[in-house]
Amino acid sequence: MKKIKEYIVNFINGLCMALADSVPGVSGGTVAFILGFYDKFIRALDDLFRGDMKAKKKAIAYLFKLAIGWIVGMVLAVLFLSNLFDKHIYEMSSLFIGFIVFALPIVIKEEKDNLKGKYQNIIFALLGALLVIVITYLNRVVGGTFNIDNFNLGTILYVFLAAMVAFSAMILPGISGSTILLIFGIYIPIITKIKALLSLDFRALPILIVFGLGVIFGVLYFIKLLRKCLDKKRSATIYCILGMMIASIYSIIMGPTTLDVPLNSLSFETFNILYFILGGIIILGLEGLKNFLTKEN
Repeated sequence: MKKIKEYIVNFINGLCMALADSVPGVSGGTVAFILGFYDKFIRALDDLFRGDMKAKKKAIAYLFKLAIGWIVGMVLAVLFLSNLFDKHIYEMSSLFIGFIVFALPIVIKEEKDNLKGKYQNIIFALLGALLVIVITYLNRVVGGTFNIDNFNLGTILYVFLAAMVAFSAMILPGISGSTILLIFGIYIPIITKIKALLSLDFRALPILIVFGLGVIFGVLYFIKLLRKCLDKKRSATIYCILGMMIASIYSIIMGPTTLDVPLNSLSFETFNILYFILGGIIILGLEGLKNFLTKEN
């Protein structure tokens, strides 16, 4: 029974991460932090490449369970939910803001020992928020789409670099990997290639392999640093993450401006209070489900 619960928890965690990662302005890292498996996720990624054989086996087993949910979530997002986000972006934006607003008290409560009495670290919250705001602003200024159909050395290096940077951002709460891909101009082309591959068009495979290799290098060069920060400078890191989460509300507000056909940013007129409340209900429900499934029999 315990193993079944573990599989269900990991599947839900992976599914929720993928749904967040597929939307510009939302971070899978935020979802991991909200649902309380962020540290475990980071350690598993680091152990996968740097741990001893026992740690590697444990990491592979955990990440495989998480990956099943992530793959299902990403396929659902690519095949079905992309149109939903295009046609109902304001409702979805309101939903994700609800996620963050209702999740913040939960995160603060769980990390209260690392936050209380260490208020000098608020500077790291401000720096984290500033980073998210700057990246969101760059997304609006740079814009544009990069042509990845010309499979040459320049394209290979560009896609590799973009994937490496985007994955590093993807695992940070508050910074969306999709937003980074939008800044590089390859978000829509990569999503198009994934759709093509799912339709068994294997001409999309070479550039997706390059993208995947970039993701792997992102893991190698970034995860170790993040794990050290969580282990040795946890208070400052948590403050920074909270700043990123709060500032991600701004990223979500600006999300409609990043669509294929840009729309106005979320405003008081387009904000949907019902979806905001629904986001809160989902977060509280997931928190309750997590507590139920992870408690000892």
